[in-house]
Amino acid sequence: MSVKVSEIGSDLYRISVFVSDFNLQFNHFLLVDDEPLLFHTGFERLFPVVYEGVSKVMDPKRLRWISFSHFEPDECGSLNQWLAASPKAEPLCSLVGSLVTVGNYASRAPRCFGQDAVQTGKYRLRYIPTPHLPHGWDAGVLFEETQKTLFCSDLFHQEGDVAALSTSDIVGPARETLIRNESSPFAGYVPYTHNTGKLLSSLAALHPRTLATMHGSSFQGDGARALEDLNIVFREVLGGLAAAA
Repeated sequence: MSVKVSEIGSDLYRISVFVSDFNLQFNHFLLVDDEPLLFHTGFERLFPVVYEGVSKVMDPKRLRWISFSHFEPDECGSLNQWLAASPKAEPLCSLVGSLVTVGNYASRAPRCFGQDAVQTGKYRLRYIPTPHLPHGWDAGVLFEETQKTLFCSDLFHQEGDVAALSTSDIVGPARETLIRNESSPFAGYVPYTHNTGKLLSSLAALHPRTLATMHGSSFQGDGARALEDLNIVFREVLGGLAAAA
């Protein structure tokens, strides 16, 4: 199993591991700044591979922040290994995540996002709570305000060993993956609630220029349109199922 490192923006690196058994990429994002941040730690068993990827860009001991959307093995499974390897690093998560899971799990106390953005140097990061989007009570996304990058976790989930960055359509492949999941044991992977549409519209209102996706190609272009189109996909694919139930 190998790692691919791609620079998808200024000081922003996509560290990707393709797992053929799942036909799925697992992507981790490194923002290099005065206080470097890693978004997604990856699975515990993938730690050596992801560590190798980070090492190709910078010394992992420089990491200051380790963040993720929600408590799940591919999001933060190797958190404690990263904390052991990066003595200056602190977990950075939602208040709900800290109280419910991370505070108990992490070997170092987490820092909770508040109302103010976190300044890493040149870049400003704001955490936006999105409960149950893509899934989990503690879920949220991270928005880098300077370059307008949305670290959107499992939104726009695409299968296959695809390009690091797309400037065309990622909504179509995400729709196909969602439909396949709904007829598989992974049905219900993304819950559809009365807040789903509102949350996606609020993310679109940020007008992100880059969408950094956990699974599949990241996207550069009109992020607002992509999010509104994803909103339509969720309503058509998942909303009808919710209504039928």
